[in-house]
Amino acid sequence: MNRIYMDNAATTPLSSEVLAEMMPVLTTDFGNPNSLHSFGRDAKQYIDIARSRVARGLGCDDEEVYFTSGATESNNWAISGIARAYRHKGNHIITTKIEHPSVLETCRKMERDGYRVTYLDVDETGLVRIDQLLHYIGADTILVSIMAANNEVGTIQNLQAIANIAKEKGVIFHTDATQAVGAINLNVHEMGIDAMSISGHKLNGPKGVGALYVSNRIIITPFMNGGEQEYGLRAGTSNVAGIVGLGKAVEIATRDILANSKKVRSLRDYFIAEVEKKIEMTYLNGHSIQRLPNNINLSFGMVDGESLMCMLDTYGIAVSTGSACSSGSTEASHVLVAMGIPADLVQGAVRFSISKSTTKEEIDFVVEKLVESVAKLRKISAMQKSQVGKGE
Repeated sequence: MNRIYMDNAATTPLSSEVLAEMMPVLTTDFGNPNSLHSFGRDAKQYIDIARSRVARGLGCDDEEVYFTSGATESNNWAISGIARAYRHKGNHIITTKIEHPSVLETCRKMERDGYRVTYLDVDETGLVRIDQLLHYIGADTILVSIMAANNEVGTIQNLQAIANIAKEKGVIFHTDATQAVGAINLNVHEMGIDAMSISGHKLNGPKGVGALYVSNRIIITPFMNGGEQEYGLRAGTSNVAGIVGLGKAVEIATRDILANSKKVRSLRDYFIAEVEKKIEMTYLNGHSIQRLPNNINLSFGMVDGESLMCMLDTYGIAVSTGSACSSGSTEASHVLVAMGIPADLVQGAVRFSISKSTTKEEIDFVVEKLVESVAKLRKISAMQKSQVGKGE
């Protein structure tokens, strides 16, 4: 049975180019970058090169890039580290109701620590209510944290407008760009972004490594103590191989962004058109235009999303019902709920996320099996309702 992977928003396969870049530090060049001998110096040089690659990809200076274990850590550090560093100026944080759990849970922790957090609404397409941002941002606001693009529905936020508002009010702006790097053009210096989180495994890099960009113009408290790594702000022996892989992944993703986005967007639009044409009661979640090129989040009326996901899996097709970090939860998608999607369509939502490696033949096969699966599930649903109607 052929296996078709359409869950690239959850994770991506490791690029052969990235693996080739990592191999030397996994084998021969294994030194600790904090050692003073030649093995250590060689390892440090690998990290320096990777830091420069990430910096070029994000449009910042090398010394503004801090390596982490992934975007979850980066988000935790950005919010808690910046808020604590500027506690003397205020205690108000602004975020949204559709952020990744690593942002939402960190904000809730900050509330328990005495900070005040405002969770902005979004409209039916997943766009943040700019009018609410303007209303709530005030003299005691020290941080705005709003994601660049949503991981579930793919809606791309109006980052430049948000950054401009924060700058005008003298407020620090952080964005979780985990899904956006390599998919849309981002230049943190040009856009006035103060802090940004990214993760390696979302752009064909390794798992367990990420980065946090922090502008030299702001301060942030240390995330971990006990060593001088990452300019003394994030202690712990560096994951050299992961860092090397992240650097190469960012370099490739930003280098090929135009060609990849064009190809993936074309496949995405073809997939949506085919499904809407062949399956009744299909609804696209998220912005129809202002969305990530690889994201397709669809709700199917009279269908349970998890049942559909499991049925597609029997055909070797991998999809998702939402964020990978929430896949163990039985709760409804907080993103779709915040967008005001009706409860039955929230339950019937499935996320398809494609990549530059996805082919039209794969798309056609998935559409074929999707049509069959939805029909089967709707038939079962109709039979169950009929039995209930008979009082059984």
